[in-house]
Amino acid sequence: MTDTTPIVDVLCVGAGFSGLYAAYKAAEKDWTFAGFETAPDVGGTWYWNTYPGARCDVESIYYSYSFSEELQQDWTWSQRFAPQAEILSYINHVADRFDLRRHFSFNTRVVASTWLPEAGLWELTLDSGETRRGRYLLAGSGGLSAPKDLDVPGLENFTGITVSTSRWNIPLSDLEGKRVAVIGTGSSAVQCIPLIAEVAKHLTVFQRTPNYVFPARNAALPNTVVDEIKSDYPAIREECRHSIGGIPERPVYDKAFDVSEEERRERYERAYELSGFNGVGAEFTDLLLDVKANETASEFVRGKIRQIVEDPAKAAVLEPRLHPLGAKRSCFGTDYYETFNRPNVSVVSLRDEPIETMTADSIVTKAGSYEVDAIVIAIGFDAFTGPLFGLNVSTPATGKLQDAWSDGVRTFLGIMTAGFPNFFMIAGPQSPALASNVVVTIEQAVDWITDLIEHAKDQGADVIEATAEGQDDWVTITEETVNQTLYATTDSWYRGSNVTGKPTTFLGYVGGVGKYRRMCTELAKRGYTGVEIGGETVNASIGRIDEEIA
Repeated sequence: MTDTTPIVDVLCVGAGFSGLYAAYKAAEKDWTFAGFETAPDVGGTWYWNTYPGARCDVESIYYSYSFSEELQQDWTWSQRFAPQAEILSYINHVADRFDLRRHFSFNTRVVASTWLPEAGLWELTLDSGETRRGRYLLAGSGGLSAPKDLDVPGLENFTGITVSTSRWNIPLSDLEGKRVAVIGTGSSAVQCIPLIAEVAKHLTVFQRTPNYVFPARNAALPNTVVDEIKSDYPAIREECRHSIGGIPERPVYDKAFDVSEEERRERYERAYELSGFNGVGAEFTDLLLDVKANETASEFVRGKIRQIVEDPAKAAVLEPRLHPLGAKRSCFGTDYYETFNRPNVSVVSLRDEPIETMTADSIVTKAGSYEVDAIVIAIGFDAFTGPLFGLNVSTPATGKLQDAWSDGVRTFLGIMTAGFPNFFMIAGPQSPALASNVVVTIEQAVDWITDLIEHAKDQGADVIEATAEGQDDWVTITEETVNQTLYATTDSWYRGSNVTGKPTTFLGYVGGVGKYRRMCTELAKRGYTGVEIGGETVNASIGRIDEEIA
């Protein structure tokens, strides 16, 4: 840092939904702000994820900002589930409309983030070697922005086309007429497999864990629907903020075995036609609480797979039997299961025949060899902690964040972490971001952080830190909440178990965005219980607040 480089109020990493809203709020408060983004432009995950078929699994009219009524009225979504290009166009529109790009340095990676206790400042080291300092550090780096290492055995031997869904860099036409392998069957794979199958000479899908895949039933949004939403957007947004998943809920009051088998089947059929996160998995109140109730929904979906997939052997491989419905994030696709009826598409179970190595032109499994010209790797992300650890956040007293979390994630509200003053995570681990419409969580987190900083300023304080006691309470709340559900029974990226060596901590709060908001609001009303402000602490248990708001 040179003497002429100004110290800013807020440093922020990331120019996706989180970073742009943080910049907007800082400008609103007249705070100085410096943001840093690895990509050449705004967009975050929607800048990078350009694989064929990429789109959001939350409906467009909810997966958007609510802070500006004018923005809501002016922007019109074209489809129920917007494709990547349209979401990126929306983010660019927001950046232009509110002149937010001027706050960011693009093509700039933060390689270290160091707390300077004597100065009470954060110092960022950039990949250029330059440094920048600021009072508060906000991590808007996203939950799904750090691709998982391509740890596929023998990949270095392969000489054909290799492309990852998380950093797609070829036209789909490059796969035309080729023997293609897709490794993985998560959300990205579910979306791109049908499109690759249309152009490939042959497509072989290598699947480790079958997922529950529902038809997205994507369609153009009729003008009547758009007009109805826009006429009532404030009320709809308020409903989202106080819901469980950040989208309007479909009222359901009974359990799976409160009704007859015939009625249960009929209701699943109607929910299947509805699709989305208000579909089959939301039909009864106990589907994520009781394994026997869940099995009724799980078997319904498996029955649909058997109906759609004509080859019984393929259908058997594709049937999800290793986890309850909803315990891992369900996928939404278009003609996914139908694609396996094509004569040029086959599926390989990696549980039956794991990949041993690769040659220049083939994938070698325990059972045989598959000749391929191109490999599409769709193995997901190092979720939530990966982006944060990449910032190399450290303080002299505590050390690195990854060392502080070596036995598992520990946060206060998924926003702060003890031992790291003036460091805030937007929609971080142990927030509702993992299992909700993340834009709702992003706006709520940025608003809460902004109010906390304002409160500290009013107190004449400029150092803010989560207390160890407040953090312990929040970790207990998140663990007790998830342990009441079937989420706790399943290994997935929700728990970090998709990354070798990563401590298995459930990475979200699953008590609902509405209850989370009420707790955060109550903590603020009580003087920010669980937070040390300028060395002063409000002594109260947030566990009791959790019980009061239940």
